[in-house]
Amino acid sequence: MNKMAANLAVSETARTIDALVTPALLLDRGRLERNIKGLAERARKLGVVLRPHMKTAKSIDVARYAFLHERGPITVSTIAEAEYFAGHGFRDMTYAVGISPASAKRAMELCRRTGADVKLLLDSVGQADALASVREATGMTPSVFIELDCDDHRGGLRPDDPKLLDVAGSVVAASAKLVGVLAHAGESYGLNTPDALVKAGENERSATVRAAEILRAHGHACPIVSVGSTPTAHFASNLEGVTELRAGVYMFFDLVQHGVGVCELDDIAISVLATVIGSKPEKGWVLVDAGWMALSRDRGTANQQIDQGYGVVCDEKGRVLEDVIVAQASQEHGILAIRAGSGKSMPELPLGTRVRILPNHACAMAAQHDFYSVVNGDSPKIEARWERMRGW
Repeated sequence: MNKMAANLAVSETARTIDALVTPALLLDRGRLERNIKGLAERARKLGVVLRPHMKTAKSIDVARYAFLHERGPITVSTIAEAEYFAGHGFRDMTYAVGISPASAKRAMELCRRTGADVKLLLDSVGQADALASVREATGMTPSVFIELDCDDHRGGLRPDDPKLLDVAGSVVAASAKLVGVLAHAGESYGLNTPDALVKAGENERSATVRAAEILRAHGHACPIVSVGSTPTAHFASNLEGVTELRAGVYMFFDLVQHGVGVCELDDIAISVLATVIGSKPEKGWVLVDAGWMALSRDRGTANQQIDQGYGVVCDEKGRVLEDVIVAQASQEHGILAIRAGSGKSMPELPLGTRVRILPNHACAMAAQHDFYSVVNGDSPKIEARWERMRGW
């Protein structure tokens, strides 16, 4: 058995975190449960269907937890995710990334094999025109959302763009089914006050509802009006005219969401367990065995009010070590240091000490790992091992 296989075998059979080979991805079940229940209750009060985005977790075990073992509607970000979740019995899925002809064909082939309903996303006449050949090749009628741009963040059409009706007409001409409109308020990630987030939520809602009204006025049914980002999902005060809400990172939360003001540090459900492997006292450094291969290169907090480096450092029980961050990261090394400008001193972290590192971006950190070691609070016990899928 090679070293990699041996290390994996150790982690697979570990019963406590001190037996894990580091770096290792931990998932706190209690925090996960609290986060999931919180947004589910909020969606219920707002009167909309919650369609969780599984791009963060990419795990059937997390999905089952989110739906209490039911197979509710989900959002996915890759066709591989759609295939994975279809293999576990999920049927109602939205592929919330603009299609290419190849991805649309692959999605419809999945629908044909499994009976799944994978709804597609597009924002151009060219994409819509391609659906005719997809339908002919697979024998399946694609269900389609038109993507809306509500805040100049990424792709999509403005609600008042004349091309909105052109795209809708092309969808119909391709004998596809226009099921609605979909928006993502991505610029909300750059905000940090409740008033601004409430305003972003209302802008997302009003823009999406306006587009649906325009389409309906021109004979398109547009039954689904879909909005969603984790910040606006938690701050929108009114979703009148909206039918469903999407969010994904809310299950785990992260330091970017903390900087936006959506969550507290003790809401963050995942972390990387790392081991101290050295120090340079003259520089105020402590070295750990988790670099960007374990934590990701994401520096999403760099432009926020507080730069968290490559992650906030906690002790082995998950208690935050004040002002200790991963200040630098190379492939397999992380350098812990006191945040610039702090008056704190580096705590004693002898060789072999275990620490937990909170993520800047939960999706990116989790993507570096093959499974979650599930824990609960400060207990060292590993309750379960949940695999996660990867790839496209």
